[in-house]
Amino acid sequence: MTIEAIKDKGLLLLECISGSKAYGLDTERSDTDIKGVFYLPRDQYYGLEYIPQVSNASNDIVYFELGRFVELLLRNNPNMLELVATPPDSILYRHPLMEELPIGLFLSKLCKDTFAGYALTQVRKARGYKKKFVNPVEKERKSILDFCFMVSGIASVQVQEWLHANGLQQERCGLTSLPHAKGLYALFYDVDGAKGYRGIASSDVANEVSLTSIPKGENPIAHLFFNQEGYSAYCREYREYWDWVDRRNEDRYLGNVEHGKGYDAKNMMHTIRLLQVAEDILASGKLTVRRSNRAELLSIKSGQYQYEDLLSMADSLMERIEAAALISQLPEQPDSLLVEAALVNIRTILYQ
Repeated sequence: MTIEAIKDKGLLLLECISGSKAYGLDTERSDTDIKGVFYLPRDQYYGLEYIPQVSNASNDIVYFELGRFVELLLRNNPNMLELVATPPDSILYRHPLMEELPIGLFLSKLCKDTFAGYALTQVRKARGYKKKFVNPVEKERKSILDFCFMVSGIASVQVQEWLHANGLQQERCGLTSLPHAKGLYALFYDVDGAKGYRGIASSDVANEVSLTSIPKGENPIAHLFFNQEGYSAYCREYREYWDWVDRRNEDRYLGNVEHGKGYDAKNMMHTIRLLQVAEDILASGKLTVRRSNRAELLSIKSGQYQYEDLLSMADSLMERIEAAALISQLPEQPDSLLVEAALVNIRTILYQ
């Protein structure tokens, strides 16, 4: 099933411009995102080939099958609720049967957790972004040797410095673990390289130090400590950072570099928007997709706020959301029986 097939076969129920253009937050550089709803042909729906979602290659056009769409609405999924409440000038097509699924059928106190909860995950992402932005990880990957230290009295020396100072090669070293001393090893040295010691690290990407079977009678020349926890944490940070570099939107990243505040400004704009929408829903019982505070939100997107000020704004909004939820007239959750009846009626008509 493709987007073209959905349209050609007359299976489309709803198609809307979504994202920043629906929110009224678009600029000259904004892309056009499309979301919609379709239904499967009767035989395919009743058969084994249920398709919950269809998208184009760039994922900026996404259609949801009717059942999946309603399932997400019951959970008060922000994207689906906003799709139902799309402003008229952003609706490209709307089948008359969509009148069976009004926004009032779905709005509930669940939005406190879906809108605000999702916004909080974005705040956490923003914190992680700031850390990556301010503390980049060098491209050249560190090895085990960078996390090995030689014990010397009450001090420790980085193993590579110690080897260099003593004119030794790590490949001629042999290690044996010490009982009841996690991370501590006895270090032996093969002067002429004839004993077959395995070295401290077998390669630059090894995850463990190398252990060697030492002949009886050999005496260690020093003791080595391997900070395995530190090395594991570094490997995780290295992988996450360079995965992030590979995935990031370069234009968006350069925009964040330009404003110089060290956070993802677009991400924080949508975080504040989601929190404001959640407060509005709980207070008024209505979902307004087109935001009236365009200037404020775009100033966040352009990096005119300090990061700490935005976190304070988010905290204040969360407090107001919690207070609004206590007195909101919305139901705790949508009436699933009414929703199911509406869905059955729509499918009955479609499959007549």
